[in-house]
Amino acid sequence: MTHPIDKHVGTRIRQGRWIRGTTQQDLGDAVGCKFQQIQKYETGANRVSASRLWDIADALEVPITYFFEGKAQSEPPLSRFPDRGSAELLRIWTSLKDRQKQALLSLAKSMTDMDE
Repeated sequence: MTHPIDKHVGTRIRQGRWIRGTTQQDLGDAVGCKFQQIQKYETGANRVSASRLWDIADALEVPITYFFEGKAQSEPPLSRFPDRGSAELLRIWTSLKDRQKQALLSLAKSMTDMDE
């Protein structure tokens, strides 16, 4: 049976990987394991050792505390990034220049007005 903390840590690994546009294969190569092991970590099927979690944090360029953020909250861990598309949009957003961000924001706002 999967422990809720293992599931949460796995979800945060997946989110961090998506935000950086990294594949499971790339992350596995960076930390010295196969992509199947990353899959098992992400689903919570396998627990991540402390040393492996340290390596994953280093590869994703996040503090070790990143994997535990949001656990004390009652919201589901994926509420900030409900799907891969949301994480990809955030990754793209952070790479845009201010002018491009304003244009994209205007487009998004105009699209929400289309429903009315």
